[in-house]
Amino acid sequence: MSQTAPLIKYLKQLEREGIRHIRLDESAKEVLRKRLRNRKVPAPTSPPPTSHKTVPLHAAPPASIPSLKAQGSTPEEKIASLKAQAEHWEPARSLGSLRETMVFATGDPAADIMLVGEAPGYEEERQQEPFVGRAGQKLDQILSAMGLARGEVYISNICKFRPALKNQTTNNRKPTPEEMKACLPFVQAEIGIVQPKCIVALGGTAAEGLLDYENQPVGRMRGSWHKFENIPVRVTYHPSYLLHNDSAVREKRKVWEDMLSVLEFLEMPISEKQRGFFSGK
Repeated sequence: MSQTAPLIKYLKQLEREGIRHIRLDESAKEVLRKRLRNRKVPAPTSPPPTSHKTVPLHAAPPASIPSLKAQGSTPEEKIASLKAQAEHWEPARSLGSLRETMVFATGDPAADIMLVGEAPGYEEERQQEPFVGRAGQKLDQILSAMGLARGEVYISNICKFRPALKNQTTNNRKPTPEEMKACLPFVQAEIGIVQPKCIVALGGTAAEGLLDYENQPVGRMRGSWHKFENIPVRVTYHPSYLLHNDSAVREKRKVWEDMLSVLEFLEMPISEKQRGFFSGK
């Protein structure tokens, strides 16, 4: 305990001075580990903090969310301004449960269609772009079948950082409601800049973050239009769901029906070939 008291006093002093993150050497970390083991309180059930680079001095989210202000005169400049602010976004950083690398968005900031996923995965974090892994390849195939290129839509995530796990490698987890809420102001600001004619929520987590439908299955939410910020929203299955159910033609048909509904809503041309993709299957 002789080492613990001075260290805790020092950390509390830094916190009073407004310092939120510091680097700790292994000896200091071991002192804190011993203190935690000796405390007779239940272990926290929230996701483990990121162990690399920094150690947050507090894990509670701030009482209020700071305001965002997109700088610039063009949509591209405004999106770039949001991205710069997201790099050091305190409401997300202070949670202590998200990784360091921020992954923002890609595509056309003046697109008619905005697609929203849940959070970056391993490959997205590595390349710092959403939907670039296997699920991204599947999404590109869906867009191509719609007659669209990746650069003609706007693609974002409800959470801008990869949720952390203990001893994490390529494994991922869904973001918590708190993690999504911390990043939601960016999604709202993006929608305000892009002003899409419709939004496609890719998967139940994205739908939960946008529409506040907690624990609702995608099968119950799809098939009808919802609204977020007065923008029509269509919910469909996440591309990764199709990868895990690659032989399930019925699930692929459902996703395609949702995308046809988007094309019809936008009054885009639909060929007989597109309408008949799953006929007879």
